[in-house]
Amino acid sequence: MAWNPDLYERYRALRERPGQDLLSALPDIMPDTITDLGCGTGYLTRQLADRFAAATVTGLDSDAAMLAKAAGAASRVFWRQGDIGEWQPEARPDLIFSNAALHWLPDHAGLFARLAGFLTPGGVLAVQMPDNFAAPSHRLLADMAGREPWREVLTGALDHGTVLRPDEYWRILRPYCRSIDIWHSDYLQVLEGEDPVLDWVSATALLPVTSRLPPHQAISFHAAYGAALRDAYPVEADGSTLFPFRRIFILARI
Repeated sequence: MAWNPDLYERYRALRERPGQDLLSALPDIMPDTITDLGCGTGYLTRQLADRFAAATVTGLDSDAAMLAKAAGAASRVFWRQGDIGEWQPEARPDLIFSNAALHWLPDHAGLFARLAGFLTPGGVLAVQMPDNFAAPSHRLLADMAGREPWREVLTGALDHGTVLRPDEYWRILRPYCRSIDIWHSDYLQVLEGEDPVLDWVSATALLPVTSRLPPHQAISFHAAYGAALRDAYPVEADGSTLFPFRRIFILARI
């Protein structure tokens, strides 16, 4: 998938808020080594570096364009391109931080156990992921991907069952962690502009679709999906559009 950093940051304040909430929930620790998995354009990674001034901070992302934008702002962060699923730390980290990234990876039972196993004693795993897959935006996307003329190309493109229930994450992490805190937060996002929900998902959830479809089918899918989203998320009297969004937070300490 080819990410568009400018499109992704169009709603930066709203995308950043859950990450800020995750930062605020971190316990009082003094880490020496921090890795931000799926750092994207790096705005939260730089904040980690500012907060933990004595730590070595690395931002890892698979997308070159996102990393180029991250590296364009002055910081002391080490930026690395790589696949989270294949990541092996050079040194055991004290803090693994991941904001809105791990939901793209399969096999969360194996993934979360592996990440917890990388940490130093007393280390922290801090994760935030979208858990909005039952919302109209994602149900409509999955439904349309199963229709003609797009079904054949899009078979297997979407996996909206990756994110598990809170109790499942607790059971995965309990053998490795002495404390686990898991919660949901629901954000009532107020979007502005024409087709703002389509703009939002075009930067993230729609990417597995648009990256597979040939141009003429991508255009027709985009138009049909946009019309369905306008019905599901009508414009308010003041011109804004309400887009509720649920996220899951996981804070575990070894």
